[in-house]
Amino acid sequence: MKHIVPALRMLIFMTVLTGVVYPLLVTVISQGLFRGQANGSMAKSGEAVLGSLLVAQNFSGPKYFWPRPSGGANFNPLPSGGTNLGPISADLKKSFEERRANLKAAHPDQGEPPQDLLFSSASGLDPEISPAAAKYQVARVAKARGMNSIEVDHLVEKFTQGRQFGIFGEPRVNVLALNMALDAHER
Repeated sequence: MKHIVPALRMLIFMTVLTGVVYPLLVTVISQGLFRGQANGSMAKSGEAVLGSLLVAQNFSGPKYFWPRPSGGANFNPLPSGGTNLGPISADLKKSFEERRANLKAAHPDQGEPPQDLLFSSASGLDPEISPAAAKYQVARVAKARGMNSIEVDHLVEKFTQGRQFGIFGEPRVNVLALNMALDAHER
């Protein structure tokens, strides 16, 4: 009995601390400092939610820039994850060759596709592509939309984000934001 009472007190204290106080504190801080990100960075057109800027969307039509391939998740964020296929996997080689052939057929005069259009990210839900992958798709998108390639290229440059704090990561383009800008430009 001597040990049970302090153990129960500790259980109640830790339950309140980790189950109530900590979640409330994190919620208050995130809503105060990072409201957009804490609420999913939803991209809207009027009142309609088009998707999240943090999760890749499946764009496949010729009028849109295409994201990185989704691994096994097929652009569903709930079971996200990589394919776990290694460099000697026959399945990885087959999917690589299929993607490469499809990209070369859709972009006949563009040469070899950038790597990020051929391989999925670790989560399979990366919302961004490299500027090279976006520029690779400019001619196709411009032709499908009846736009000048230079106009589309300027939009790609406008939506290219640099390294975070100037040193972390690589330059990138958010595919959903770019496609939304193209749709708005077309109106």
